[in-house]
Amino acid sequence: MANAAIHLDNSTRAIADPRLIVALDVPTVAEAEALVERIGDEAVFFKIGYQLAFAGGLPLARELKAAGRKVFLDMKLLDIDNTVAKGVENVARMGVDMLTLHAYPKAMKAAVEAASGSGLCLLGVTVLTSMDAADLSDAGYAFTPEQLVLRRAAQAREANMGGIVCAAAEAAAVRAVVGPGMAIVTPGIRPSGADHGDQKRVMTPADALTAGATHLVVGRPISAASDPAAAVRAIRTEMSNA
Repeated sequence: MANAAIHLDNSTRAIADPRLIVALDVPTVAEAEALVERIGDEAVFFKIGYQLAFAGGLPLARELKAAGRKVFLDMKLLDIDNTVAKGVENVARMGVDMLTLHAYPKAMKAAVEAASGSGLCLLGVTVLTSMDAADLSDAGYAFTPEQLVLRRAAQAREANMGGIVCAAAEAAAVRAVVGPGMAIVTPGIRPSGADHGDQKRVMTPADALTAGATHLVVGRPISAASDPAAAVRAIRTEMSNA
């Protein structure tokens, strides 16, 4: 990555809002680097998910951290306890800020023990924002999305997780369950007038923050914009209205 793309100066700290997480959901590291460079000092927090991780995104995560950026690894871990624990231990050594795993009680317990003392914020994924009641029924669940989200939020609280990932529409109800101390990270955020894409449970930035979200994950409205930096500024303006 070029120095211009990873340089973080005092102006970034003053301008960027760490509640906004830009999703680097692009096919290659080169495209991710270019997006970070185009955004410049407008954002400080970036998400790396499966697509980019499997294309070399983990070394990029280390570069971003070395440059003073914040990194959210969206890996949605789920496996036997020992495998989850060993994976979390290695992620903690990377020094990233956030990591997701599916909010299954045993997996969360193992992850929390493995991350103890590291400063890594573990996030329990409740129900994907691309899923609605029909999708859950097809998957064999006898819950509505809202019911399953709240059940898993309570289990995450009991496991001492750092936070929850849920749709913004459920943020207020989740906050009532988990209390004031846990992060609530909401994907499926769409600025006013933006296309919803494949997301089914969406909300605007201001409404999500008002509902109780602590962090907003925004991907395509930024990465697909002709001017990603301007798109970030517009979202920050909407956030300021919360």
